[in-house]
Amino acid sequence: MIKAIFEHRSIRKYKETAIDENLLEEILEAGIRASNTGNMQVYSIIVTKDKDIREKLWEQHFKQNMVKQAPVILTFCADFNRFNKWCEYRNAKPGYDNFLSFFTASVDAVIAAQNVALQAEEAGLGICYLGTVNYTADKIIDILELPKGVVPVTTLVLGYPDENPPLSPRLPARAVIHREKYSDFTEAEINEIYKETENSDFTKQLIKENQTENLAQIFTQKRYTEKNNVHFSELLLNVLKKQGFLN
Repeated sequence: MIKAIFEHRSIRKYKETAIDENLLEEILEAGIRASNTGNMQVYSIIVTKDKDIREKLWEQHFKQNMVKQAPVILTFCADFNRFNKWCEYRNAKPGYDNFLSFFTASVDAVIAAQNVALQAEEAGLGICYLGTVNYTADKIIDILELPKGVVPVTTLVLGYPDENPPLSPRLPARAVIHREKYSDFTEAEINEIYKETENSDFTKQLIKENQTENLAQIFTQKRYTEKNNVHFSELLLNVLKKQGFLN
């Protein structure tokens, strides 16, 4: 059993303590050792420590204070820029200006990010994934000066925790594990799977604060609305076109 996996917490408050450079390099090396497609390693990790750049990133990550508190921000990018240039310099015509290539590189970047997260947590550091990168990818591209062929797909804040939140609940294994074939859910099974989550005191407080009938409505009406999903999908598709992954 890997301790860091089962004790993972998303940390949103950080101390100002700097991360030793040797430790940081060890953590980044864990990312480099991650599985990837064809050993092409079509991803990049942008390491940001500079306060001015972090301030700009803070703006684009919906002003979440952990972006300014944590001493290191890691932006993981799908990156065919380097690989394309290598191919061209070797008289090998690249054919990676398409969605499949972006998808492949995105998967590689996220696998590398999780390796980094696990190594960091094993070393006593805290991490938090920022999904906001998908909403403001165009602005982050400008801030980090990402060339064509490079798109940010996830961000990790990294630092020493200044809080110790409880473990977040997870759905039971039967909600996500299917044996041999996919087994669709009956209404009764859905009710059973979500029973504990829906009846927790934390959920009841969320429902009260959001003035909804149930937890599902918090997701559909407050957090991840259809309107926002459509809007940000269009923005992301435009980013993929601009960065050379869609014709």
